[in-house]
Amino acid sequence: MKRALMYASVASIIDVFNKNNIKILQELGYTVDIACNFQEGSMTSDERVAKFQKELENDEISYFDIPIPRSVTKWKVIMEVYQITKKIVKNNYQIVHCHSPIGAAICRWAFRKSNTKVIYTAHGFHFYSGAPLINWLVYYPIERLLAKYTDILITINKEDYQRAKSFSCKKVEYIPGVGVDTYHIENLQVDKIMKRKELGLSESDIVLISVGELNDNKNQKVIIEALNLLNNKNVKYVICGKGINENMLKASVSSYNLGDQVYFLGFRNDIYELLKMSDIFVFPSYREGLSLSLIEAKTAGLPCVVSDIRGNRDLIVNDQEGYLVDPDNIEGFAKKIKELITDRTLMQRFGNNNKQGVQEYSSSYVNNIMWSIYKEIL
Repeated sequence: MKRALMYASVASIIDVFNKNNIKILQELGYTVDIACNFQEGSMTSDERVAKFQKELENDEISYFDIPIPRSVTKWKVIMEVYQITKKIVKNNYQIVHCHSPIGAAICRWAFRKSNTKVIYTAHGFHFYSGAPLINWLVYYPIERLLAKYTDILITINKEDYQRAKSFSCKKVEYIPGVGVDTYHIENLQVDKIMKRKELGLSESDIVLISVGELNDNKNQKVIIEALNLLNNKNVKYVICGKGINENMLKASVSSYNLGDQVYFLGFRNDIYELLKMSDIFVFPSYREGLSLSLIEAKTAGLPCVVSDIRGNRDLIVNDQEGYLVDPDNIEGFAKKIKELITDRTLMQRFGNNNKQGVQEYSSSYVNNIMWSIYKEIL
C-alpha cells in the first residue's frame, strides 16, 4: 500500500490550499494522512476547522492533531512536535508534502534519515527583497540547511524561484499558485443589487473589498486610514476575514468616525459573490507568496490597488490592471483609489485586463503540474 502524508502548521493550509493535492494523490493510489494543528492558528473559523475534521473522517482520511506553533521562539513546543513527528515517520510513507516555514522545517528535519521523498511548497519565503534583517538571519539559514533534505522545493512566485535555485535541494519547481476555480468565478451570476442589500449597501455605493486574515501583515489599517483621507461617504470598505487585529481595526474605524463606511464580515463562504458585487479590490499586505484572493479578484474582473511587493508584482501590471503602491503609503492608496472611483471607464478597462490570462492560475492547470510532480518523484 502506497502512503502519503500532508503536513502543515495549521488546518486551514490543508483545507484551503491542498484538498486538490489530496485528491490527486488518492487518484494515484495513495492512502493519504494529514498532520497539522487543528486547535489554533487557522485563518478560517473554528466552525470551518471542525467541519473540515468531520469531512476528513467521513472520507476515512486519518489525521494527526499536533500543536505546531507559528512562532520560532516557542522552542519547547517545537521540540515536542519534533518528537511527535519522528513517531509519525515510522509509518513508512513514500511521500511527505509539507507546507509553512515552521511546520516544514520540523517535518524535513524529522524525515531527514528516512527513505521518504520530501516535497516542500514554500508559500512565500519569509526572507525576500526588502524583508526585515531578522527574517534573513533566522529563516534564510534554516531554509538553506534543510534544502539538502528536500527532494522537490516548489515555489509559487518568481522571486522565490530565482533564489531557491541556489539551494542544494534536488529539484526546484515554479508553480503559479495553488490553483483557483477560475471557471466557476468567471461564470458565476450574482444579483449585485440584492447581494449589496444583504449587507446594507446601496447600488450607488463604491465598494472596496479586502480578503484575508486580520493581522499586521495584511495591513488593513492602511486602507482604513486612506478611506479617512478620501472623505467620501459613498465609498464603503468591506473586510472579509478574522484575526487578532479585529478589535484594533474596529477602534481605528471608530476614531475616524467611519462606522457607517467599514463593514467587518468575518470569515465568509461566499467570497466569490462578494467579489462580484464589489468595485475595487484593495490589498495592502507587507508579505505575500502568490495571493489566492488577489487571483480570485482578478478573475472576478476587479481593478486592484495592491502593495508593491513580491508576488503581487507577478499578478498586477501597474497602470494596466491596477496600481502597485508602497504598503505604508496611505496617501498613495488614497490617491490611486480616488483615480479609479472618479473614472468608471478606467475601472472597467483595468477589470477587463485582469480577466485576461488567468487560466495559468486555474486549478486545472496547477493540478496537472502537481500530478506530474507526484507521479515522477518516485
